[in-house]
Amino acid sequence: MKGKSTLASLVVLLALVALVPFSMVYADGHCEFADEAIKIGGLVPLSAPGSVAGGIAMQWAIEHAVSGINANCGIQIDGANYQFEVVVGDSEGSPERGQAAVERLILEDNVDAVVGVFHSAVGLATMTMLDENSIPTVFSEPWNDNVSANGIIEYDGKPPRIADGVDHIFRISPASSMVGPVVVNWLLSLGVENVVLIAENTDYGQPAAADELARLEAAGVSVVKLDVELGTEDFVPILSRIQARAEAPDAIRLLVTGETSYNLTQQMAELGIAPTVGTICVTNQLAFKSADYWENVPDGNYCAFNRVGIIPTLFNDLGSELNAAYEEKWGDVIESYAMASFDAVHIIADAMERAGSYSDAAAIVAAIETVDIELSQGRYYFDYGSHNPDLPEGTPAFMWHQWPDPIVTVMQYYETGQSGLEAAVVYPELYQSHGTSYIVPGTSP
Repeated sequence: MKGKSTLASLVVLLALVALVPFSMVYADGHCEFADEAIKIGGLVPLSAPGSVAGGIAMQWAIEHAVSGINANCGIQIDGANYQFEVVVGDSEGSPERGQAAVERLILEDNVDAVVGVFHSAVGLATMTMLDENSIPTVFSEPWNDNVSANGIIEYDGKPPRIADGVDHIFRISPASSMVGPVVVNWLLSLGVENVVLIAENTDYGQPAAADELARLEAAGVSVVKLDVELGTEDFVPILSRIQARAEAPDAIRLLVTGETSYNLTQQMAELGIAPTVGTICVTNQLAFKSADYWENVPDGNYCAFNRVGIIPTLFNDLGSELNAAYEEKWGDVIESYAMASFDAVHIIADAMERAGSYSDAAAIVAAIETVDIELSQGRYYFDYGSHNPDLPEGTPAFMWHQWPDPIVTVMQYYETGQSGLEAAVVYPELYQSHGTSYIVPGTSP
C-alpha cells in the first residue's frame, strides 16, 4: 500500500528547527531595525499523526511572509522600523501537544501574536489559552464551526472567552458549514441517491460529517457513515464492508485529513471501489497538492476533491508570485492553507502598524476587526466583532471574527499525474473550467 509523503524526509529536520526561534534577518544593510524584534508564533503540525506535508507548507508560507516584510524594512511604529522573527511550534496534530506548544510559545518564547493551526482539534484546544494570555491570533486552516462561534460562549460551555471584553481569535479559513453545502449541493446536482461518508474521529471529521449527513438526508439521500482514526494505515477491513454491500454507493465522501487521506484514497482505488463509472470518489483538498497526491495515490485519477481558497485561474498578482515562489521551492502548486498562513502574517503586521503597537493586544485586535487589505487570496475583512457585535437573526454564530469570503469549489482530476492547476473545476457552475459538472472515469472533458 502507498501512503508515504515525498516530504517525509524533511520532517525530522523541520521538527528540530521548530524547537528554536527562526529569525529572518536581512544583512544587506539597507534596513535599520529597532533593537527588539516582533515575535510571531507559527503553530503547525510537523510530526505524525498530524498533516506533516500541510505543516511544512504552512511553515514555509509563514517564513516567506516574514522574509518579505523584513526585506521591506519591517513595519513602522513611532518612527522606528521593527523586524519580525518566527518561532515555530509543532502541534503534531494533537490537542495536547498543541497546548504544550502554545504554552512554550507564550511563556518561554514570549510571542506577540500567533498564526497557523491546521487541525480543528488543535484550534479548539488552544484558543482559550491564547485568548486568556491576550495573544492576537489569526487561524489559517481549522474548520470546526465553533472555532469562531460568536466569540462569547466557548465551544464546550466553559466560561466566556472574552471576560475582559476582548476576543483575540480570528479565522480566515472557512467554517465546516461553509464547505459542506458546496460538496453536498454538487452531489445532489449529480442525482446521487446513496452515499457513504467516511469521517475521521476528530473535532473536524465528526461535526463535518454530521453536517453533510443531515443535508444529504434532508434531500432524501440514503447515507451510511463510517468512522476511522487518524494514523490508520490499513483500511481494508472498513473498505471490505463497502465491497460487501448489495449495491455500490453512488458516491464515497472522505472527511479525512493529512497523510491518512492518501492511504485511504489509494486503498479504495486499488480495491476498485472508487472512483468507478458507478461510484464517485470525493476526497479532501490535500489532493490539490498534486506531486504528493500522485506519489501516494497513483490510482486516484478521476477522484474529485473540495478546494478551499482562491482557484488558480483567479490568482491575483500576489497570489501568482507566491505560487511561483512555492513551485520553485517545492515543485508543486501552493495550497490554500499555505496562502492563508502567508496572508495571516500580513494581517497581523498590518494591524500592528495601524494600531501603532506590537504589544497592545486590545488595540491590535481592534485593528484586525477593521482590516481592509488585499492579499494573496483576495480582500480580507470581518463583518462581525466588537466593532459590529450584533449578528442579525439567521446569521450563523460562527460568523464572529470569521472572514466571510473564502472560495469553495469542487475540482476533479482526469489525467494521471495532472497538476492541480490543470484539474477541472466542476462546481459551482460559476467557476467551471471545462464546461462540465462531472467527468465520468475513462472519459475526457
